[in-house]
Amino acid sequence: MLQWRVERARQDSGPSGADADGKRKEGYDDEEQTGRHTLPQNLGDGLVLRRATPADADKLADFNATIHNWPSATGPNESIGAWTRDLLTRPHPTFAPGDFLLVEDTRTGAVASTTNLISQTWSYDGIPFGVGRPELVGTAAKYRKRGLVRRQFDVLHAWSAKRGELVQAITGIPWYYRQFGYEMGGLALGGGRTGYRAQVPKLEAGQEEPYRLRPATEADLPLLMRLYEEGSRRSLVACVMDEALWRYELNGRSERNEARREWRVIETAAGEPVGILGHPARLWGVALSVNCYELRPGVSWGAVSPSVVRYLAATGREYADRAPQREGKPRQEWEAFGFGLGEEHPVYAALHDRLPRVAPPYAYFLRVPDLPAFVRRIAPVLERRLAASPLAGHGGELRISFYRDGLRLVFDGGRLVTAEGWRPTVEDGGKAAFPGLTFLQLLFGYRTLEELRYAFADCWADGDEPRALLTALFPKRASFVWAVS
Repeated sequence: MLQWRVERARQDSGPSGADADGKRKEGYDDEEQTGRHTLPQNLGDGLVLRRATPADADKLADFNATIHNWPSATGPNESIGAWTRDLLTRPHPTFAPGDFLLVEDTRTGAVASTTNLISQTWSYDGIPFGVGRPELVGTAAKYRKRGLVRRQFDVLHAWSAKRGELVQAITGIPWYYRQFGYEMGGLALGGGRTGYRAQVPKLEAGQEEPYRLRPATEADLPLLMRLYEEGSRRSLVACVMDEALWRYELNGRSERNEARREWRVIETAAGEPVGILGHPARLWGVALSVNCYELRPGVSWGAVSPSVVRYLAATGREYADRAPQREGKPRQEWEAFGFGLGEEHPVYAALHDRLPRVAPPYAYFLRVPDLPAFVRRIAPVLERRLAASPLAGHGGELRISFYRDGLRLVFDGGRLVTAEGWRPTVEDGGKAAFPGLTFLQLLFGYRTLEELRYAFADCWADGDEPRALLTALFPKRASFVWAVS
């Protein structure tokens, strides 16, 4: 899905309730907001911005299936259409139909533009925080350059703030969402390793498969939840998946839904569960790639992974055989297996020589509208890092400039006692500076301080103590975030 978004680059470029953890409550947000957040809104020229309802499912599904597609496609993207229809017509743990926004041309009934907000909970080194995820952003060509996406994002951001979500995150085409207060590069998105037919390990003559994979059922929910949670600890930022979300993963989506995954339990030949595996329900091009792969502690990745690869090869061939044949198109073939598990994962070491192709990650867009509030939320993490650093027990003030505004941190005996907004002046420019929103790259472990100083000439830290403090508080660390869709 990411690839066609990047290559498509056709978006508009014009100027429900939840609890504190981002879980969706029954009903919609109250509508007694004023100004640009009141719905419905008359945008002029016959355009009205309103919430969608289940009655809009067919036309929004058709719209998104057309707008979110390869430029060379000869038909609609049916998996995107199915995803849209599911969100509007099927129960979802964190989403209601009214979380879709729709700009409608009342003169024709046509969809001019649409987007939605999928609430969820992520964690930062174990500390949970609410996230609002805008998705399925699109504008029909004749309605672009009118600021329709901006008007919708104003509403989505207000919803997200009301739900107590400290961060908004979106995947999408390069640069575009910077217009709405997002930084591209706070978190890695995707990335992984790929092998081909020649790298599929073969069983020795007479050898039986030591591990087998079977479909996961609701009886396996405790195993899925436990192994996913244990694996998430490798990641600085991760998505929190509760039982309701795992039930939705197993049974909530329709067969053609873009976000649907097949879930498997990995067992020994004797039937003992040792791991879990999740992958798309079809090929992407010529490859079948894994989105989730976890093993119980103490189980060898080197022992289990060859069986997993053989399963992927057999399943990939099945998918290719049952793929519909399109007139004038070559028959789909399976050629590759992959592990799309981010920059770091144990399977990469276990199958190093069998995964010759390395796919670098793309990046999330992140928005943190109240940075001091987020820093206060993750204070226990910062204090642990400081206690394990050469500045353990540190006391003092660190003023960080973003040129137009800034952040003031005060420590006392290694504890963060103040995190608040601060404005630099000509007389006091602070002890460190990060242009624009680049501080988010440091905050979320995407870049080190030295990497940012190398890339941005106007990024600096004045003196040994500020450099040491920033390095201790914000080390580089990989994240793999599999967001709720």
